[in-house]
Amino acid sequence: MVSFFIFYWHKRRRGPSRQPSRLLTRKTLLRISYKSLLKATDGFSSTQLIGVGSFGSVYKGVFDEDRIVVAIKVINLQRQGASQSFKAECKALKNIRHRNLVKVITSCSSIDFQGNDFKAIVYEYMPNGSLEKWLHPEAVAQRDEEIGIQKLTLLQRISIAIDVASALDYLHCHCQEPILHCDLKPSNILLDNDLSAHIGDFGLARFHQEVSNPTLNSSVGVRGTIGYAAPEYGLGSGVSTNGDVYSYGILLLEMETTKKPTDVMFEGDLNLHRFARMALPDHVVYIVDPILLNDGEILASTDNHRQRRTRINSRLACVNSMVRIGVACSMESPQDRMNITNVVHELQSVKNILLKHENVLNKQMDN
Repeated sequence: MVSFFIFYWHKRRRGPSRQPSRLLTRKTLLRISYKSLLKATDGFSSTQLIGVGSFGSVYKGVFDEDRIVVAIKVINLQRQGASQSFKAECKALKNIRHRNLVKVITSCSSIDFQGNDFKAIVYEYMPNGSLEKWLHPEAVAQRDEEIGIQKLTLLQRISIAIDVASALDYLHCHCQEPILHCDLKPSNILLDNDLSAHIGDFGLARFHQEVSNPTLNSSVGVRGTIGYAAPEYGLGSGVSTNGDVYSYGILLLEMETTKKPTDVMFEGDLNLHRFARMALPDHVVYIVDPILLNDGEILASTDNHRQRRTRINSRLACVNSMVRIGVACSMESPQDRMNITNVVHELQSVKNILLKHENVLNKQMDN
């Protein structure tokens, strides 16, 4: 007996050029079998493997009928807590809709050809992979080279930061029942064709109503990933929206510095938060990724010395603001952390200022 959890398929609104046959094929994906997933991934081949998480492996899948490309997360049911993770992800993703959340097509709860339980979730495929691969291209596997990993510009990083903060704001403040992600990190931020960011992997997600119950909250086992999990979790505190904000702050600082919170340089009392906080406000230039201040535009021969200096200073002001926000989000005390709604507004202001300055300088260059 095969049973299915049926999810929505979010219809794209870009242009009227979609073919009826493609629409029909996508509808048929809502009822998918183990056999179809096996075929779409060439037998769950290692050549199709695009990611490995705590509770499963993610494969790129292609359905022959219409060459629809998807991402298929196969749950490793041998791992303790994997089945609960599958249920949590299904529950969390069933009714949420936001442009910066990875879209779920369907999920499959079945048995394989050996009679073993099989569970998988089928997502919309994100062609540009995870944010982690873009921040740390030296760690990109050979099979991912076709993505064409390059250094992200300042504008791209601000846009990604806004995307992620907007999704968190939606989960915390605008869902019918607030949802806590509980595992925000670069490998769980996926990028589409336009490098727009989408939060994925809700395997540790919790509903606010659940964690507000002390009995249920105390039973939570895994509370995120080392380096990104809020410090109070290690002291036995329950998960909270403030915990997600902490993870976001660390993520933002990693985007600016390209330093992982688990970098070998962080030992003793030094961590990524303190590293960034000590650099504010006058020494941020020494800790951030140089590409944010000194990319190809700045080095363009059409820029004179004054324009170059003005451009660098305006970008440094924006970077300073982003580091300040990252520090404010990752304060040790939960009540001292920045409100995620304010984060969205402040980052949008930073982006607007950057665009305004860049437009003015570009006009000066054209004259």
